[in-house]
Amino acid sequence: MKTSLDLKLTQKLVMTPQLQQAIKLLQLSRLELSQTVSQELLENPLLEESVTDLEEPVDEKKTQDEEELPDSSEAELSSQWEEYIGDIQRENRETEYPSAVGDELPSYEQTLTRPQSLSEHLLWQLSLSVATPQEVEIGKLMIGNIDEEGYLRVSVEELAASAEAKIEDVERALKLVQGFDPMGVGARHLRECLLIQLDQLGLKGSMAEVIVSNHLQDIETRRFQGIAKTLGVSLDEVLAVVKIIQGLEPKPGRPFFSDVAQMIMPDIFVVKTDDNYTVALNDDGLPKLRISAYYQKLLSEKSRTPDTIRTYLADRFRSAVWLVRSIEQRNRTICKVAESIVKFQREFFEKGVDYLKPLVLRQVADDISMHESTISRVTTNKYMHTPRGIFDLKYFFNSSISRGGEFGGGVSSVSVRELIRQMVSQEDPKNPLKDQEIVERLKSQHIEIARRTVAKYRAELKIPQAGHRRYGS
Repeated sequence: MKTSLDLKLTQKLVMTPQLQQAIKLLQLSRLELSQTVSQELLENPLLEESVTDLEEPVDEKKTQDEEELPDSSEAELSSQWEEYIGDIQRENRETEYPSAVGDELPSYEQTLTRPQSLSEHLLWQLSLSVATPQEVEIGKLMIGNIDEEGYLRVSVEELAASAEAKIEDVERALKLVQGFDPMGVGARHLRECLLIQLDQLGLKGSMAEVIVSNHLQDIETRRFQGIAKTLGVSLDEVLAVVKIIQGLEPKPGRPFFSDVAQMIMPDIFVVKTDDNYTVALNDDGLPKLRISAYYQKLLSEKSRTPDTIRTYLADRFRSAVWLVRSIEQRNRTICKVAESIVKFQREFFEKGVDYLKPLVLRQVADDISMHESTISRVTTNKYMHTPRGIFDLKYFFNSSISRGGEFGGGVSSVSVRELIRQMVSQEDPKNPLKDQEIVERLKSQHIEIARRTVAKYRAELKIPQAGHRRYGS
């Protein structure tokens, strides 16, 4: 057998620490970013908070007798520093966003928002899941039938009939939804809810699973001795397992119960100037970072600084530069995404929710030449202050409902919900609109929609059935 050497050129994505840090910062909320930066200021001596935006650290000239730093050359560090300063100066020249001050700042009432609902949380996960179009459609129908406690209140057979799908297809979609957060969501009863949580906690096949499967009623009546006798184990073992089971959540939707308004601060301001909309990043209250000139000088002076200290400072210098660049990149990316949203949804900003267009992550991703996953991270826990109020960035992404007749195209599902809300608010309380009547009214506006979809949207709007609305009941 003859041995030989072959050269092969390949490409692969390597998750470097810098890339991991940039991805982590991208999905942080404004409060989380502030906390992360504050923590870095405490841990990294080369980072300090800048008093003014125009301050720049002094880059001292190197002496002729400088020698190579351990693991990195002086020239390399100097190059990194010059590149860092150049990037910031160039960014300041190319992108000058107006300050959001005075009348542009939101009022207290405008900073109030409701928490994300369980249905919205699940639909967002479904939109990001790896699923077939059929599974997505079945999943949407399924999520529409999950109550506020997190339980699925219709049978697989009913879902299959409504979706005109096979039972095995519905069961596959159910397994997908039951893997979403919060743990246990989509269960049809308490036993299944607890078993899902045990499975996700890595306790499948354990004594806890056996007890939940066969002795749930015994736990409720506290017949622990009988469980121990049946399983042939000690009472102490049973009590230890029961304690684990009692720590599970019987109502997965509980974290989404609250209707208390929460105060938020927007990440982005959208300001109308003449006939255009300008996007401005809200950096008010966020620490502004710079590299310490004092430690940079120590790093460059071989005679005054021992090698061990210079090695440590060199590592901290790279970390500081990576952080500053990652934050700058995060800010640029958020602004790009916001500008793209404003471009796609301009009619909404001009005329209101009735003109909100269907929009998916891919459209924005293609518009700004980024990956869908990046857009997903940017829109997580980010808010936009607009002339029409404060909105979660996810609000602008919604599915399309077809329009018939000569109109063609599609209409946003958010706009359809608003139309349903308006119809119900204007109905005769003595003769409230039934779901089928709403379907007919929407059809007269060239919006093709199924009755079950109207029922789902009505439930999401927390509008009772027609019989419960009669005479204002």
